Amino acid sequence: MKRKTQAVIGIKIWKDKRGQDLIEYALMAGFVAVAAGALMPTVASSISTVFSNISSVMAGAAAS
Repeated sequence: MKRKTQAVIGIKIWKDKRGQDLIEYALMAGFVAVAAGALMPTVASSISTVFSNISSVMAGAAAS
């Protein structure tokens, strides 16, 4: 009797999908965080270059 009850509980847990969305969102957030961390050095370098170019143009305009 006890073995049958455990099998029924196991099947119910296996078919329960209520927590699936939360796990999927957590995995996606983790993936986005890892990807953003990997891309940040490149983005930071690009932003620095853009601001340096803007600074040069502004300095040239102020000198004229």
